[in-house]
Amino acid sequence: MTSLGQPKPAIRSVLFALMMAVFLSALDQTIVAVSMPAISAQFYDFDLLAWVISAYMVALTVAVPIYGKLGDLYGRRRLMLFGLGLFTLASLFCGMAQSMEQLVLARIIQGIGAGGMVSVSQAIIGDIVPPRERGRYQGYFSGMYAVASVAGPVLGGVMTEYMSWRWVFLINLPLGLSAWWIAHRTLRGLPIPQRKPIIDYLGTVLMIIGLSALLLGVTEIGQGRGWRDPQVLALLAVALLTLAAFVVYERRAREPLLPMHLFGIRSAVLCWCTIFFTSFQSISLIVLMPLRFQTVTGGGADAAALHLLPLAIGMPMGAYFAGRRTSFTGRYKPLILTGAAMVPFTVLGMALTPPDALVLSSIFMLLTGIACGLQFPTSLVGTQNSVEQKDMGVATSTTNLFRSLGGAVGVALMSALLLAMLQSAGLGQASGAVVGEGHSGNVLMDSLNAVSGPALELLRGELRVTFRDLLLISAAISLFGLAAALAMPNNLLRGRAHGDKG
Repeated sequence: MTSLGQPKPAIRSVLFALMMAVFLSALDQTIVAVSMPAISAQFYDFDLLAWVISAYMVALTVAVPIYGKLGDLYGRRRLMLFGLGLFTLASLFCGMAQSMEQLVLARIIQGIGAGGMVSVSQAIIGDIVPPRERGRYQGYFSGMYAVASVAGPVLGGVMTEYMSWRWVFLINLPLGLSAWWIAHRTLRGLPIPQRKPIIDYLGTVLMIIGLSALLLGVTEIGQGRGWRDPQVLALLAVALLTLAAFVVYERRAREPLLPMHLFGIRSAVLCWCTIFFTSFQSISLIVLMPLRFQTVTGGGADAAALHLLPLAIGMPMGAYFAGRRTSFTGRYKPLILTGAAMVPFTVLGMALTPPDALVLSSIFMLLTGIACGLQFPTSLVGTQNSVEQKDMGVATSTTNLFRSLGGAVGVALMSALLLAMLQSAGLGQASGAVVGEGHSGNVLMDSLNAVSGPALELLRGELRVTFRDLLLISAAISLFGLAAALAMPNNLLRGRAHGDKG
């Protein structure tokens, strides 16, 4: 039960605070990549360089389900303020780091804070907005992810070039403090749980170990280690055993961290499957498409960023339309199914279109972004509509967990496949650590810069075929998301549509 005697917070004010929090957490997934060469030049530590990005993502993903459950037990306002405060403080530590080890540790702490900002923000919307109206609000959050994916590389490049790579992190101080103050002022009327909290300590430890081992293993594969590498096999074995123990224990726990009965709700599970494969596609394409453009056409990083723009613009367009349409019709499956059906064809179109055919390639990328945008907010709204109010936080965080896992697995799997395909094609130099520095493909670019004339054209031709085959595989994988959407029940959202009265 919750305390309902407090005034309901104004939705517009709350939305602004939550969008700032989501924007900050998403921005730090993209703003750091372009500063990696400057960081490596200062610390001369290439072994840990990729973990400046990966450590943040792993910590964020592991923290998300824990924040969801704690929000259900203690109230979401204090969790949001804690996450924002920790993120801002860790940003200061990142900016002051004197070694690569210190920077990676600070990024882990920063990711833990960001996990609360992402998970709790979307659960708060579930607290104060009826299911039928949630689609358009969740669409705004999807828009923030898209804006961050475009603004991050631009801001990072400008600050690294004209100021210092440290400002990539220090910029979070004024933004984070502003977001904390606004959240402190606007989130006062949120429901406060009245039940006595019972913490699932053992379940929390098992989940942290299991998810961390899984993500570390997947990340190692994506960074060039073989599937049969002893370290990778050890991490995956620990993940399998620990997560199996977690499931067994959670079935008997009095107040489980992740209630297993949620996995018996068909619509929720299918929404999680859909968002997993949608994130798989969107994040892997954001990483691979600029690399394809640069290697095949010889364009620079700035041109590659512009090449990615249609994909980034399409996501908020699809999310906005899906949110509005869901609020109007009260049904989320038609939007999810439409997006899931579009993805295989749009990715197939990207595969068969040369990257230098800018107009046609941009059209397919825009349609792919729209298709993904149709599924992100609707999958979350469908999940929230399927569970009871007492499980709102943990259900929302589980949705974000599957979204993060889909992105991590997508980047790792597609990067590993690219590396294997380059090696099988006999591209010796070009196949070395394709995703070495934060998935930037620096070694691949160095290999291209080392040749010229007919040899360069031959190499680019081989790369064109390799990326085409890789995108064909990606299109085939997207059929799993379509299958989940087809099996999804066509439920009606609870609550009546109404205007925004915030």
